[in-house]
Amino acid sequence: MSNSLSLLQVIEIASLTLTTIYHQIASYRDRQQPNNPGKLFTSSDGKVRHLVTRGTGELTIVVDASLGGVEGYFLVEELAKITRVCIYDRAGYGWSQSAVAPRTSQQIVNELHELLNIAQIPPPYLFVGDSFGSYNLRLYAHQFPAEVRGLVLTDGLHETAMLSLPWSVGMLKTFFTFSFGFVAIGAALGIVRILGDFGVFELIKPELKKFAPIDRRYVKRSFYSANHWLTMGREMWNLDASGRQLKVANNLVDLPIVSIKSQTFLRPLFGVKILSLSAADLVRERIHAALLKLSTDTTQIFADRSSHFIWIDEPQQIVAAVATLAAKIDR
Repeated sequence: MSNSLSLLQVIEIASLTLTTIYHQIASYRDRQQPNNPGKLFTSSDGKVRHLVTRGTGELTIVVDASLGGVEGYFLVEELAKITRVCIYDRAGYGWSQSAVAPRTSQQIVNELHELLNIAQIPPPYLFVGDSFGSYNLRLYAHQFPAEVRGLVLTDGLHETAMLSLPWSVGMLKTFFTFSFGFVAIGAALGIVRILGDFGVFELIKPELKKFAPIDRRYVKRSFYSANHWLTMGREMWNLDASGRQLKVANNLVDLPIVSIKSQTFLRPLFGVKILSLSAADLVRERIHAALLKLSTDTTQIFADRSSHFIWIDEPQQIVAAVATLAAKIDR
């Protein structure tokens, strides 16, 4: 029995060692040949920020993604058919270096405003904010109203409900916050890269297969980094602070807003409902009711086949909403 256990331990150690070596070699290759699809800019804190632009037009679509911050790559080419589009990696994601400053919405707004100026991408802007990204872009629209002509929220957040979560949802939020740290260890060891390279992401979320392999590669590349998961944890840790910052941004006057509401927060995994998420869906109802009051020109549309991940489940809803709002702005 002890010999078998010893052999098993040797196999486990060898497998982990090979996984880590594979990850380090792949990470070194990524650094030597970054193949970033956009341009790199140095911000005032000395850190590198990555920004991608596609298409042409006076109006610029600016995308700020969810916690995890990289799903904009999935739709950049489709959005570029409407007008010029800009997606960027928030600090700590993709090709953007991590920042020392706390990952709050106000800090992110400061960084985005500086980046758009450095990259010489002038307003007017049509903002598309997904989940946590909706916090950031709503605060930006409040602070720089002359620059923003419209706002699309994809399953956006609202601080009234987020700052008063029921205990069950609060526990779920705490679980995710700390779990990101453990996944960061797995990413550093190369386990996340192995799972990604062997198609486990697509197994869990088959809808990913409809996107181009190159776009999936851009997204996966970020998730393979420990910094990505640590940044997710930092943003989640500061989510309440961000929510308190958003209290000033509840009157956007007559700014045209489209709020896209998903059918549910999370779907069962492989048909199994591991956790009861009915409480989370009740929170979502409160959130979307509050979002409708942000402006006198707010419209709600429904993504009836989507979980919280509308960008993956029903991306056509987002493209249609942006196209409709862009046409309205141009009139």
